[in-house]
Amino acid sequence: MKRLSVIIVTYRSERDIYDCLRSLWQHCDIPKEQLEVIVVDNSPESDGMFARLRQLYGQELLLIHNTHNGGYGQGNNVGIRQASAPVILIMNPDVRLIEPVFKTAVEAFENDTALCMYGMKQMLSDTVKSPLSFDCTNAMNGYAAPVVSSLCNKLDLFLPRWMYLSGACFFIRKQPFEEVGLFDEDVFMYGEENDIHARMVQRFGPHMIFNRHLRYVHLTLGRPTSPDTQKKMLASLVLTNGKRGISTKHTLTNRLHYFRTRWLSARVKQWLGRNNAEHLAGIETIIKELKSQLQQ
Repeated sequence: MKRLSVIIVTYRSERDIYDCLRSLWQHCDIPKEQLEVIVVDNSPESDGMFARLRQLYGQELLLIHNTHNGGYGQGNNVGIRQASAPVILIMNPDVRLIEPVFKTAVEAFENDTALCMYGMKQMLSDTVKSPLSFDCTNAMNGYAAPVVSSLCNKLDLFLPRWMYLSGACFFIRKQPFEEVGLFDEDVFMYGEENDIHARMVQRFGPHMIFNRHLRYVHLTLGRPTSPDTQKKMLASLVLTNGKRGISTKHTLTNRLHYFRTRWLSARVKQWLGRNNAEHLAGIETIIKELKSQLQQ
């Protein structure tokens, strides 16, 4: 009987997937027959990567070449629908496990039938902590959200009603996730976790845990979030908020407040020599974009 199904969606991810899977098996602390690993590839061509994965892992992997690249969420949904375990781990290919986490997380779901989601501390390396193990939802005031998020991440203080877990690596119970419709396939990429959090809380309440003692690495150190990525995240947010009756103007205004606070923080860090001009310029670009959209 499977206790955990791991879903990894790839898109031209050969440089990441082998080390990702190696870390997964290296730190597996439940019997292997209780673990199911599903790789869904959205790339137009999967033969080479799949051939090597079959050579390395044989029948230990379920490999699915998606019929089309429907986006990150759609790819995950393909895997989730094939999964046989009651608990799902959504895992990016650029995530590395650095310690055993499966047993603790799965037992948490088994011991608490109301538990819906379970997150862990995100690291940028074995020793560098990420500021984004979780983040404030768009329901929080935009001026306050960056400050609250930064402080709470430093203190490992997760407020489940007001914060969503990082989408890079999180556990979720399959049945309630299916009941709220899985990933929204209208969202191609970015912002999925905020939407999932909102739907799960609305239906089942904030039954979510953040375990600061379990860690994983997300290989984003030195990888800046580009203005183009921010625009895509904003478009996803407008779309998913709109489905819940939140106006575009409200969403854009709240994000403008959010980035104004981010700009002030980045400016102070630049004065202190702890930030670069490129980072500040990126924030200024998205502020201009928000103002432009609000004027339309």
